Amino acid sequence: MQQFIQQFASDNYAGICPEAWAAMEQANQGHVPAYGDDAWTSRAADAFRTLFGTDCEVFFAFNGTAANSLALAALCQSYHSVICSSFAHVETDECGAPEFFSNGSKLLVAPTPDGKLTPDAVRALATGRSDIHFPKPRAVTITQPTETGLVYTVAEIKALSAVCRELGLHLHMDGARFANACAALGCSPADITWKAGVDVLCFGGTKNGMAVGEAILFFNHSQAEDFEWRCKQAGQLASKMRFLAAPWVGLLESGAWLANATHANECAARLGAAVVGLEGVELAYPVQANAVFLTASPAILDGLRAKGWRFYTFIGGAARFMFAWDADPARVTALIDDLRSVATQPVLAVAV
Repeated sequence: MQQFIQQFASDNYAGICPEAWAAMEQANQGHVPAYGDDAWTSRAADAFRTLFGTDCEVFFAFNGTAANSLALAALCQSYHSVICSSFAHVETDECGAPEFFSNGSKLLVAPTPDGKLTPDAVRALATGRSDIHFPKPRAVTITQPTETGLVYTVAEIKALSAVCRELGLHLHMDGARFANACAALGCSPADITWKAGVDVLCFGGTKNGMAVGEAILFFNHSQAEDFEWRCKQAGQLASKMRFLAAPWVGLLESGAWLANATHANECAARLGAAVVGLEGVELAYPVQANAVFLTASPAILDGLRAKGWRFYTFIGGAARFMFAWDADPARVTALIDDLRSVATQPVLAVAV
């Protein structure tokens, strides 16, 4: 099989980290009860409660789309609406799944130039209409970090949650890269979730070193009522649940969840620092987690592609580079060298 050279187009390109792999191997011993009635699932749930310092309800899903959609469906009735950023993954990249699983709850989209929701934006959408002809606002969802790689601070989350409480809204956090936010802020997971007023968190494992799997944490027990039935109906109840749960044990008990994120963030910071002062290349957004968005001319971007680099330009045309838990520093250096090379190449005049 041909060896694939490491790329930074997506942190989904990465494999399984050693800690998650080892835990799966340990779980692959003999027969255990199915559907989550096993020691590995209990151990993983307890590891989350220890990490967050609270008795939260913990559920496991296969992917982020299901986790987000089912969590929001648990907060809403079909006639409700969910306020989100125009950049939000639930709006742009989940194929209508939140509406589907909630039987129709509408997403109310706030224009956000950098992907961050603000209290004013939430208030404007939540209070703009209150008549019976309009879907009643019921929840707010924020992405931490955002799709542009920005991180909500503790103060920003508290400000959002305060508006939510005032207006009777639930606050959901899409944490596909939640570990990267914790690493960037240097805070505990509790500080930016339940202590700041978040009701439900979807903690991403796939982008943190697992093969598959996300965890849904309800900090308000009443909101998790019958959630296991919702997961079953949606095809998210794993019969061999130990293999969804065991990797979490490996990540959480070893501390790899944070070490993986810290390394990824550091690699992104290296690229971000290298861009400063480079002619023809600018950062589209500040580098705060494991994402770097570069604004450059078509010639520079084509030059990078010609050198074999893969990247996406689906957010405002900027080239996105994502760094995973296993980002190779040598490959980061190679990317920086190639970027400098194409940026300093003279532009050939076209004969008229």
